[in-house]
Amino acid sequence: MTIDAGASGSDPQWLNDDERHAWLALTGLLVRLPGALDAQLERDSDLHFFEYMVLAMLAEQDGNELQMSKLAALTNGSLSRLSHVVRRLERQNLVRRTPCPQDRRATHAVLTDDGLARVEAAAPGHVAHARALVVDAVAPEDLAAFERVAATILDRVDGWHP
Repeated sequence: MTIDAGASGSDPQWLNDDERHAWLALTGLLVRLPGALDAQLERDSDLHFFEYMVLAMLAEQDGNELQMSKLAALTNGSLSRLSHVVRRLERQNLVRRTPCPQDRRATHAVLTDDGLARVEAAAPGHVAHARALVVDAVAPEDLAAFERVAATILDRVDGWHP
């Protein structure tokens, strides 16, 4: 197999066996875990994972509301994706949008009573599934190491900070 090294013309630093195995494990996780989370939420709550994250992040805020740009950051989604999802959630009366009182150019997403009831009903099943797939699958020290590794990678990707 021949792979073009790119415009620089220099040979890439290929992954060694350990790096390749770690990389393939990570990509497998990135591809398969969201589908597993989606399947449970869709089956039990008629929600997609990203929709659940939007509702859950709003439920954790004072007043159940947050500026859209901050909500996008909390849900690890783009503002465009969030806007489409919030539009769908608005049609279901789970979320509504209001102008930001401090900055009329900005918009807040606000969790409705129906939205709060929906996320509260979905949360126990989702948490049990996340616990079974991830939290209970690894030792506590591995979970702490995973958080550190994920934060380091996310920081390189886009300057993410919790």
